[in-house]
Amino acid sequence: MEVYLVGGAVRDELLGRKIKERDYVVVGATPEQLLQQGFVQVGKDFPVFLHPKTKEEYALARTERKQGQGYTGFTCEFSADVTLEDDLRRRDLTVNAIAKAEDGSLIDPYNGKLDLDNRILRHVSDAFSEDPLRILRVARFAARYHYLGFTIADETKMLLKKMVAQGELKTLTPERIWLECEKSLSDGAFAEFLQTLYYLNALPSISNALASTWTPDIYERLNARYEYANNQNITEPSLLFCQATSDLCRDSIITLATSIRVPNDVRDMALYLQQHLATLNNEQLNSNELLALCNQLDLWRRPERFSTLLKAAEIANCGPLKLQHTLVSATEAARKVSPQQFIAQGIKGADIKTALDQARLDMFTQYLNN
Repeated sequence: MEVYLVGGAVRDELLGRKIKERDYVVVGATPEQLLQQGFVQVGKDFPVFLHPKTKEEYALARTERKQGQGYTGFTCEFSADVTLEDDLRRRDLTVNAIAKAEDGSLIDPYNGKLDLDNRILRHVSDAFSEDPLRILRVARFAARYHYLGFTIADETKMLLKKMVAQGELKTLTPERIWLECEKSLSDGAFAEFLQTLYYLNALPSISNALASTWTPDIYERLNARYEYANNQNITEPSLLFCQATSDLCRDSIITLATSIRVPNDVRDMALYLQQHLATLNNEQLNSNELLALCNQLDLWRRPERFSTLLKAAEIANCGPLKLQHTLVSATEAARKVSPQQFIAQGIKGADIKTALDQARLDMFTQYLNN
């Protein structure tokens, strides 16, 4: 039985990047042997086991055979006779098909190290085209490593465009598409991800509205926003995703959110930023506009919504709003206005809401006119 470190850990170690997780492949072993050593099997379809102490993933060397549609239509075949080279051949890119032995030596049958050195993303074999998810994965890798100068090999680019033209992305579930978007957001390179999809003619799989409005100016503007967010260590998906949709109309955002199952909090912030960014940037903001905004966000019971919106607007502007301090002070003061003071005055029913709105309006006027 032989154990090799494989995949992203080897790739990122060779690139000098921080390793987030380690995956291992086991050659010449059976499930029974691993179970006897205390490994815990996870899943039924793939021979993947968790190490009894480190909880890292160890997978038996395997091959895959396409039997159905989409990225789940594979039959996994594994035995002690499957070689390391067989296992590496099923992987997507040569840079992900490098293994490291326990003595530190590299096993690299598909020249992944050379492609790493030349900053090339190249598919391992023709079996690449059997998995439509790889369209999004390659776009994500191209975006993540763009700062290092990585590009997609011409033959891989042609294959990706062919897969897109054949409608392969339509076989992916909405949830899987969102997961790849979320991973790219966490990489801090979502603008480059969308740009890559645009050049592969795959952006309509995310949003027809994004694809039809995509321009070099939008790409540059988004790059600046994500660079600002990266510098501020901002990683929340809701704050990042809304940057890409701020130029879309409300209906397009809702359509996009529905089509790829965007989480509700992410969708809502995209809608809030689209609707309120211009208002928050208005140096002549009046108290009625601010009250309407706060009422819609339910600032009085959900103050975190307003705080998050201000942070989203800050990212969009690549810096704090000109009225940032005033808005924070005004809303904090308005939240202290209590309905109890009007009840104590004998005001009842719907008149309490009217009195509350007026008191908050007066508070906003006081701050905005200073």
